[in-house]
Amino acid sequence: MQYRMANKADGEALKTLALKAWSGFENELSPENWARLKGNLQNIKTYEDLLAKGPGFVCLNNDDNIVGMSFLVPSGEATELFDESWCSIRFVTVDPDYTGMGIGKTLTQKCIDAARLNGEKTIALHTSEIMHAARHIYESLGFQILKEIEPRLGKRYWVYLLTL
Repeated sequence: MQYRMANKADGEALKTLALKAWSGFENELSPENWARLKGNLQNIKTYEDLLAKGPGFVCLNNDDNIVGMSFLVPSGEATELFDESWCSIRFVTVDPDYTGMGIGKTLTQKCIDAARLNGEKTIALHTSEIMHAARHIYESLGFQILKEIEPRLGKRYWVYLLTL
């Protein structure tokens, strides 16, 4: 596996990866909530906007296909979930054919390392009750639950923080 920075030319491959990976959650969501999520996954602007804000990272297999991605949004981007003094990790995604290989953990660590290099003090993320593997990775890297937030897509969600 190889890792590199994501770029705008990766947009279609990122979208394809997201649809493949997140489709595994379709049966865990109501049809309405799956349609909402799928709409975001299919929108190339989702990935362009993340890349415009900060660095993205991808994992490539031996055929140079993207099989994992993550994004770091720098501090100063306050949202309903994140304080403007925090940077945040978004959209850690791994192709289901490549789970269990440490890709999600490596992509998360790349975001943490980039945040440290940028002088960030706190890094945040949010995840849900259906993201068992992701929650395990985040907790193993030292993230701690800050708070439970309003349900999204009909599922429980939490904001996690890591002090850098």
